[in-house]
Amino acid sequence: MQIGKPLFRLAVTAAASLSVCLALTATVAAQEVKARTLKFAFSLAADHPLGQGAQKFADLVAEKSGGKMRVSIYANAVLGGDPQNLSAVRGGTLDFTSMATGLLAGIDKRFMVFDLPFLFNDAREAYAVSDGPVGKRLLDGLADHGLVGLGIWDLGFRNMTNSRRPITGVQDFQGLKIRVIAAPVYIEMFKTLGANPVPMTFGEVYGALESKAIDGQDNPVGVIQSAKFAEVQKYLSLTRHIYTGMPFLMSKKTWDGMSPAERQIILDAANEAKQQERKISQTKEAVAIDDLRKLMQVNEPSPQAVDGLRQAVKPVVDKFAGEIGTDVMQQVATELSALRAKR
Repeated sequence: MQIGKPLFRLAVTAAASLSVCLALTATVAAQEVKARTLKFAFSLAADHPLGQGAQKFADLVAEKSGGKMRVSIYANAVLGGDPQNLSAVRGGTLDFTSMATGLLAGIDKRFMVFDLPFLFNDAREAYAVSDGPVGKRLLDGLADHGLVGLGIWDLGFRNMTNSRRPITGVQDFQGLKIRVIAAPVYIEMFKTLGANPVPMTFGEVYGALESKAIDGQDNPVGVIQSAKFAEVQKYLSLTRHIYTGMPFLMSKKTWDGMSPAERQIILDAANEAKQQERKISQTKEAVAIDDLRKLMQVNEPSPQAVDGLRQAVKPVVDKFAGEIGTDVMQQVATELSALRAKR
């Protein structure tokens, strides 16, 4: 079938117009992306999964912006501890940070729901709630506090280290001076278990352990390994008592100053980096435990002992459930029930 000359000319004209439109769209998009350097600071080491996730985010932002937007990484609390970073991001002098959900409870008590002891059975449940309606609701609420929530990254399940004895049950917490993040749930939990909680920023922990100012601390094994706590701690007990998510936070001042194209680059890069960071975190956990067995005495409390710990801290869960809010607690319970029913 032959195309008549008028129809052929129309087709050529339409194709040319479409080409021009696409070129103009690309040009407009390129003009909407400005050359800028953004700062991303956090307390953990650069080789920790979160540090690797941060680097992945920086690489993606550079790639998606054609090299115009660059993210500089500041690991190991070099610009300050978590409280300083949070304040700087809210004030607009720092562009990105990431920290434990518990630390955000100071500005929104609903974030305490993520830190309730023994809430999640595994990472699958934690990710589902973090990415689901509850996580979105809490992250969206950060706009009222000068922050943009770009997802919740993975730190992992927390375990105990100390220099005095293995933790095999509730009785072994008695009298231990334990560093905790400055979050009410953590402080109350360790008090209930009979320990002496000492709130402290992460950057101070190694020195306090080394000087014996504190006996121990709790963190996921990836953090324990990257922070070299095995050099100053003898015992690692795999209690998996609290899951810690790491909200990825952006300054709302920075966000408000961006074009739609720039914001989309940030959103896409943040989502891809989150998935990559979680994979790295999961892979590294098993390897880290094997590596730490060569350096520390590692034990895992029995299921009965874990049940004892769960019962011991139930009053803590009940206490903070009221502060978190019945609606949020019910929403989390509903999501977890649905997830568990599918298994």
